[in-house]
Amino acid sequence: MLAGVWRTLTGGSLPPVSLTGDDSVLPGPFRVPTVATASVAVATLAAAEMLRLRGIEPGTVAVDSRHAAASFASERLLRIDGNPGPGPWGPIAGDYHAADGWIKLHCNTSRHEAAVCWALGVPATREAVAKTVAAKTVAEVESAVITAGGAAAFMRSREEWRAHPQGQAVAELPLVQLERIGDAPPRTLFESARPLGGVRVLELTHVLAGPVAGRVLAAHGANVLHVGAAHLPRIPTLTMDTGQGKRSAYVALDTEGGRAKLKKLIARADVLVQSFRPGALARLGFGPEELAELRPGLVTADLSAYGWTGPWARRRGFDSLVQMSSGIAEENAADAPAPLPVQALDHATGWLTAAAVMTALHRTVTEGGTWRAQLSLAGTGAWLDSLGRTEATASAADFSDLLEDVDSDFGRMTRVRMPGVLPGAPPQWDHPTHRPGSDTAVWSPVSAGTSVGAASPAHPG
Repeated sequence: MLAGVWRTLTGGSLPPVSLTGDDSVLPGPFRVPTVATASVAVATLAAAEMLRLRGIEPGTVAVDSRHAAASFASERLLRIDGNPGPGPWGPIAGDYHAADGWIKLHCNTSRHEAAVCWALGVPATREAVAKTVAAKTVAEVESAVITAGGAAAFMRSREEWRAHPQGQAVAELPLVQLERIGDAPPRTLFESARPLGGVRVLELTHVLAGPVAGRVLAAHGANVLHVGAAHLPRIPTLTMDTGQGKRSAYVALDTEGGRAKLKKLIARADVLVQSFRPGALARLGFGPEELAELRPGLVTADLSAYGWTGPWARRRGFDSLVQMSSGIAEENAADAPAPLPVQALDHATGWLTAAAVMTALHRTVTEGGTWRAQLSLAGTGAWLDSLGRTEATASAADFSDLLEDVDSDFGRMTRVRMPGVLPGAPPQWDHPTHRPGSDTAVWSPVSAGTSVGAASPAHPG
């Protein structure tokens, strides 16, 4: 299974890797620990190839399923001064029983909550929402909320999803699509003993999958700058958990000055990871063609909920909604939908994105070119579904030995250690999460030496 993912990503045979553990570390029939282990492994192997490109022997990559599973539950295990962070859900978020089935209303921001209340014509109370939803069909509620700009999904079976036009579109897509979209001479890497030392990553993401990708890249030495906006809502626990090793700045993309600032950042970046809905950045003037022209040699990773083709390609979606739409939540539903034990689609997609970025970076050194990776939560869900089910019985896992304490801007932080053993350059974060917007939107300086490649520096200008 891991060999197939590696072949899809790189086209090559799987390098030596040591995998330990089994599916018994998390409950449920879906092989979530297997997906966690494979996702961590493929990203760590991609980092090993970057290290080998620098002339450094990486050693044998190793991944333990219990540590991988802990990383997939990292936001739940996070503690600040011994206390868990605030929950991500608003007061009316959750699963509701309609006249003909279940529907999930995704209300972890005030904007999503307002969309639900407007669509249903109700105040923001669970009682009012439940009463109105109960009198409607799931399709009516889903359509009304989506039309109002909210996020919702009703529970479909696996068979219903496979027959749905979007389910069929996802089935035709690869787990990771990596393609060359422009010409550029081979890049030169700045000298470093770490896989991504000197590599500048601009992260325009939110919630979980994209931020996880940036967190992985930061642990392997990348200079990651997360760009958000002061007026946009944030989920504090996810921000604290996924911001490890990154800097954080605000840029107002709804202003001409903000777009000009973003253009300058992209012009000196090596990687852009973004999770805007498909087409949203293009409407701001930062589509794939414009990016390739602005920064030849750029690696772009685009993340979406339901894939980049099909009638739902532009639909707003999140891990829990994709589980509802695609049959995952329905498979073992009894009195209510049965979600996965962790946000596995988000976390796995994040790790796979990091692997795709590092694979593309490798190619920019050996082949040149401008590269684009595309991944989706629904595609990751299809991969998980394809692995079959496990009968392993999981007891309550103790992950305490996989945690570490660090001082942070938020207090004493307890976090999951970075998984994935890479002997030649053990992954680690250079600093804990910064407060959102606390850094300036400029690239920090990088020392000038070079080690690999011969045609162009990684950071022109």
